[in-house]
Amino acid sequence: MTRKERDLEALLTPTVRALGCEIWGIEYRPRGRNSTLRLYIDSAEGIGIDDCERVSRQVSALLDVEDPIVHSYRLEVSSPGIDRVLFRREQYLANVGERVDVRLAFPFDGRRRLAGRLAGVDGEDIVVEVAEDEEVVLPFQQIQRTRLVFQGLSG
Repeated sequence: MTRKERDLEALLTPTVRALGCEIWGIEYRPRGRNSTLRLYIDSAEGIGIDDCERVSRQVSALLDVEDPIVHSYRLEVSSPGIDRVLFRREQYLANVGERVDVRLAFPFDGRRRLAGRLAGVDGEDIVVEVAEDEEVVLPFQQIQRTRLVFQGLSG
C-alpha cells in the first residue's frame, strides 16, 4: 500500500464505519485525468449496490471538502467480490489454504505471476505452494497484487 493510499484510508475510515461498513482495501492509480480511486468495502452482512451508492455519496462529499487529490479522478466503490484482492497481512492469514493468483513487482525466477495455494504467512513474507512439494516464499514488498481464485461450487 502506498503512502497516499494509507493517507486516504485514514481519512475515509471514520465515514465508512459510520455507514456500517469497513474498508477492505484502497487502490489509487494516478494517471493524470484518467486517475482512479477504487474503494472496496465489506460488512458482516455483505455488501449490496445500495451500500456502494450510500458510501460513494458520503465519501465523494468528504473528498470534495478535504481535497486530498489535487487533480481529477474517478471514484469507484464496490464490494471485494468472490475473487477479492488481499491488501493486509490479516487478510492473508485469514485466507491460508485458499488458491491465489499473485502478481509481482519484479520477476521471481523469470516470472512476474504465480498461482497456487496460499500455504502461510511467515513474518513479512507469504508462502505459496505452486506445485506439490514446491513452495515459494515471497516478500510482501515484492507483491503487486494478490487475488483469491474462485474455485466454484464443489459437491
